[in-house]
Amino acid sequence: MPLSDPGVRRQHYHTRAIEVKGFFREDGLWDIEGHMRDTKTYTFNNHDRGDIHAGEPIHDMLLRITIDDTMLIVGAEASTESSPYSICGEIAPAYEKLIGLRIGAGFHREVKKRLGRDAGCTHLTELLYPMATVCYQTAYASRRKAREDFGLPPDPPQDKTDRKPGHLDSCHAMRLDGPVVQKAWPQFYTGE
Repeated sequence: MPLSDPGVRRQHYHTRAIEVKGFFREDGLWDIEGHMRDTKTYTFNNHDRGDIHAGEPIHDMLLRITIDDTMLIVGAEASTESSPYSICGEIAPAYEKLIGLRIGAGFHREVKKRLGRDAGCTHLTELLYPMATVCYQTAYASRRKAREDFGLPPDPPQDKTDRKPGHLDSCHAMRLDGPVVQKAWPQFYTGE
């Protein structure tokens, strides 16, 4: 169901577009690439760039993290194609500080320690958060298909009955007393 009609006259001024893609690599690692682009619907003057025209990117930033099957970041690269200030792109090499972090509990806190405030770029760091979610959507959900597509042997079967999957109890649909968990993971169901 779409959002309701706001019922008042409005004027569109700003768009932030975020796209995140997940790739399996022939070396068995995963690349997660994020792209953030901010545009305005009007032309305005910027002291570093002069006029920034309607539809021209104010921010156009790219970030790639490479992870292994355990969600450990083994590579990171950032690029700033457009920004409001000429010095913004200078911070891109700092994103190599992500190497060695594992995506999971405490990830946001560790990112802030390494790249918070003036140690990073607000926009590139914000882009990491949807990228972290896509890591799970890509690496866990696509692992079997990716290994098959690349002609790699399947992962050995694992007995998962005694270990609660990390995504359970992480949202409304995955709550432990809900119908999804009751059907798919009955051993962890806590409802009546």
